[in-house]
Amino acid sequence: MEITESRMIAEEYLRLGGKRRVKIDDNLQTVRIWEVDPPAAEQFWRDRIERLEERRRKEVEFFLPSINSP
Repeated sequence: MEITESRMIAEEYLRLGGKRRVKIDDNLQTVRIWEVDPPAAEQFWRDRIERLEERRRKEVEFFLPSINSP
């Protein structure tokens, strides 16, 4: 399986302790956060993910853990 840049970005965010989760429902994708991210993960989100164009950001968010699975 090829590891995409989007997946690598998502994995790095999670490695830093990121807590955001993706919700995909009826092809609508949103990101939820119930717990505060550690400072390094929050900074990474702001610097590397939040600034992406919407299409690219959605690609990264797709690789976050889903709220629909344990």
